[in-house]
Amino acid sequence: MWDYRNVVEELQCPACGETDDLLGRQNGEMIEVTCQSCDQQWERDPNAIPTCDRCDGDDMEGAVKAIVEKSRGSQLSIVATQVVYLCRVCDDRILSSYRIGRSPLMPDQLPTD
Repeated sequence: MWDYRNVVEELQCPACGETDDLLGRQNGEMIEVTCQSCDQQWERDPNAIPTCDRCDGDDMEGAVKAIVEKSRGSQLSIVATQVVYLCRVCDDRILSSYRIGRSPLMPDQLPTD
């Protein structure tokens, strides 16, 4: 029987999809990864396998999510991004849309003040 856990999943930048031009640097027990193509940075725990909190599956994909604040009036500005992991089963529709444009996902709730 084939054990898919023995296959190393190809690492890719959640912002631009780059798979080759990535630089990893050990930072304690974490690995700080920088995409040389778009300068996106994220931390990766080499021992952690993210799992879906809805289906308990581990078929996850990284995506960039925007952190927004009101800048002036009702205008929202992206002030930072973070990498989130989405389930390829439960979040298939969101991931399909994300893969097309690679624009950061908007937060679930926008600031009101």
